[in-house]
Amino acid sequence: MEVGIVGGGVGGMITALLLSQKGIKATIYEASSQLGGRLAYQEGKGYRIDQGPTIVLLPDMIIDILEEAGIPRSELSLLECEPMYRINYTDGQHFYKWRDKQKQVEEIERVFPQEGKHFLSYMKDMESMFSRGKEAFLDRPFLRKKEFYTWKNLSLLTKMKAYKSVREITRKYFKDERLIDAFSLQTLYIGGAPFQSPGLYTLLPYAEHAYGVWYLKGGYAGLSMRLQEELLKRGVKLHLNTRIDGFELTGAQCAGVKVGDQIFRHDAVVYNGDFPHLGGLLEQSTTDVPSRDDLRSMNKSHESPSSRLMKRKSFKKNYTSSSGCVLIYLGVKKRWVDADVHQFFLPESLQAGLQHIFLEQRLPEHPSFYVFNPVKLDPDAAPEGESVLYILVPVPTKGKVDFQQETSALVDRVIDEAEERGFAGLREAISWMDIRTPADAEKEGLYLGGSFGIAPILSQSGPFRPQIVPYPIKNLYAVGASIHPGGGIPIVMQGARLLAQQMVKEMIV
Repeated sequence: MEVGIVGGGVGGMITALLLSQKGIKATIYEASSQLGGRLAYQEGKGYRIDQGPTIVLLPDMIIDILEEAGIPRSELSLLECEPMYRINYTDGQHFYKWRDKQKQVEEIERVFPQEGKHFLSYMKDMESMFSRGKEAFLDRPFLRKKEFYTWKNLSLLTKMKAYKSVREITRKYFKDERLIDAFSLQTLYIGGAPFQSPGLYTLLPYAEHAYGVWYLKGGYAGLSMRLQEELLKRGVKLHLNTRIDGFELTGAQCAGVKVGDQIFRHDAVVYNGDFPHLGGLLEQSTTDVPSRDDLRSMNKSHESPSSRLMKRKSFKKNYTSSSGCVLIYLGVKKRWVDADVHQFFLPESLQAGLQHIFLEQRLPEHPSFYVFNPVKLDPDAAPEGESVLYILVPVPTKGKVDFQQETSALVDRVIDEAEERGFAGLREAISWMDIRTPADAEKEGLYLGGSFGIAPILSQSGPFRPQIVPYPIKNLYAVGASIHPGGGIPIVMQGARLLAQQMVKEMIV
């Protein structure tokens, strides 16, 4: 048995490793010059820092999946961030998030008197929801929507108030707007607005407190290097700088991929690119395929799939993309003793700024931003006495913003504010800077320039999100941030595990 995997992101790599554990060979086709997707380094002038994700969540899930893939936990050097991070407000006040419950209660009382008891209620309620929600929505695919609509699931969704937004649910527990922000901004990790993401994503801020925020020594991107090493060790074939042009389809079955005028045949194909692009690739494929309605009709009449054809355009669909990011990478000839690993700098009104981004598709007048300062935990992340910093500014995706014209002023403003509010002397100490915008992300294959796959809104969550078996095409599968169960490195890895289990079930008789 041999599988072709289109895209060498973390989802594709984990899928290949899990399949190899079952004796199934794999070939990976990657359009860029390296594997890893968003798990990569940004480098320049002797500096190196994570290009994409920096916050490690759900470490036990990551470790369990890696061990299942044959990589022992002893090879991962995970360091816990405690406090998890610091939130900075415009009045100079700061608020720490702690994994330790008692420390968190004390911190809430310090900044938001009389609200500490509400945190304990929040954790108690969320604890019971998390394990049930994980089992119901993270540990299984929804290959058929009817599998989702059980009384058990609907009852759980009602208790989780999935019909409300994360921000609405958080407001039930806390009164101060800044504290509501602190327990709902986590939807930004997966490119969603707190006021648009459905209540089931409340499990994100809970998971931080239950399992902690971690740092992978050497940077998250180091994981992709270790995965690639293991892939080569197991004989997985890697075709880098190779962009596929379509699929080899026979009736309702996928039999390989097309690269230029060559066809590479496989027993099955996994698509690990940004999912909305899959429809366009199917349009360029070698044959038409039946629609879902055609297949239902054929099943009833026992017709051959090749007896009915559909218009290829029915596979194309418009999705709502996640938010974009302007990413600022800095090498600086200075270290800040008091600067934490992870910090959020919030404007006077985070809600107003996010409405500008998500509802009006324009840059906020007062941007919020996140700063990653790895030398706090990992002194070797930069030359002695120096630092590398990563600044992420949430912005709209492709739309009303002209990033070529507007990025420079935004970057200047954010650097000035970071210097004023936490990194004194920053601008003068900068010796290297790189910038990435949604326009760059779109060129690299991210849908509309969104950084986190499709948006985590209700109509794109759970059974409504693209699934690991996305179309009625036999032997065509999908994995990645836009595929159920969703975005974020541990969740994409979980999706790869669900996919590998399904493929083994279907391919090995």
